Amino acid sequence: MSIEALTLLFFGSLLFFLVLGLPLAFVLGGVSVVFLYFTWGFDSFYLVASQIWSTMGSFTLVAIPLFVFMAMILERTGVARDLYRMMHLWFGGVRGGLAIGTLVICAIFAAMVGISGAAVVAMGTIALPAMLERGYDKKMVLGVINTGGGWGVLIPPSILMILYALITGVSVGKMFAAGILPGIMLMILTSAYVLIRCYLQPHLAPDLPKEERGTWSEKFAALRSVVLPIMVVFMVLGSIIGGITTPTEAAAMGVLGALISAAVYRALNIELIKDASVRTFKLTGMIMWILFAAHAFSAAYQSMGAQPMIEGMIQSIPGGPWAVIIFMMLIVFLLGMVLDPVGIMLITLPVFTPIVSSMGFDPIWFGILFVINMEIGYMTPPFGFNLFYLKGVVPPGITMGDIYRSVIPFVLIQIVGIGCLMVFPEIATYLPDLLF
Repeated sequence: MSIEALTLLFFGSLLFFLVLGLPLAFVLGGVSVVFLYFTWGFDSFYLVASQIWSTMGSFTLVAIPLFVFMAMILERTGVARDLYRMMHLWFGGVRGGLAIGTLVICAIFAAMVGISGAAVVAMGTIALPAMLERGYDKKMVLGVINTGGGWGVLIPPSILMILYALITGVSVGKMFAAGILPGIMLMILTSAYVLIRCYLQPHLAPDLPKEERGTWSEKFAALRSVVLPIMVVFMVLGSIIGGITTPTEAAAMGVLGALISAAVYRALNIELIKDASVRTFKLTGMIMWILFAAHAFSAAYQSMGAQPMIEGMIQSIPGGPWAVIIFMMLIVFLLGMVLDPVGIMLITLPVFTPIVSSMGFDPIWFGILFVINMEIGYMTPPFGFNLFYLKGVVPPGITMGDIYRSVIPFVLIQIVGIGCLMVFPEIATYLPDLLF
């Protein structure tokens, strides 16, 4: 069978079983193992085992359960509630101020937890009812929470960045540094959109009445709520940038900061530790199974000899290297609508990164483009994770259709952000070059 027909059959089988609703890890691993057996025989399974064994010996992987555990602890404390109270007092007098305050809280949460769902659930529980009660447009509110929640995979620490570094061999510290300015840029772009639209359409997000804005003494007293989040961020990012810890060791510092925060809020108890531990085991187990399956996929893909064919096809795209980058981003964007972001990374990066490096592009810069696209994948229908996290906490009157429609303008803003990074790559590369 020709390599073209084999490739079509391989990817067609993957798509077929995914459409049936089977779990990604078992589809990816199962189909790959079957193709390995029929192309190279039983001995090919040793290749999969050797790849998995080398990955499991990676010290970088230790950071994943630690960052997940940190997120599970912080999600149960009162940090998000107090942050929202502070933003309510300081931004409530501005038209659309609660929405902008929610975006700022999501960015702060992203700098603490490293995953996408924590901020979505927290703000969906706390900020969503408060904004709807005050007359905010539901699509505006849903879009803001969905977008801000996705920044958890871009603003460091980020589990997806750790996986990107693991797959491509780049520095985790450089990836973390590269995500800071793009994360701030996306927060500014999204906030500017909210401000402008609310100025042009005041009914979407009215400013709060004076009696709800608080006194200056209340505002300054509320600033105490940012002390613990800043402490956690400093313990994680400060220890990395200061050269005190590796990114993996910094994850343990983050767990310590989360436990201190829980103790300050008097939420630290056996039940909290038990619940956070069980959820961490479940999420980490899912990531590991996908990682195992991806190694089987990589072994099958390489054994078929399809990679040179795919590389040749991509490099023959008219328009030169930039057209290739845009084509890759389009593929990732479309895959993000139907596949798990971790699976997308493990399927596409072994193909994309050699081509990106051969064309002279910085793999750190490309990694930030890729992660932003993964962030978009979390918020785009039909299978974006954030959509379902949000559906789980919204009031009964809000439908899945409302959530789907709310993301459209915010997805376009993220795409504008990708365009800005392409035109000005220094936004992503300045801090890594400066610090490392």
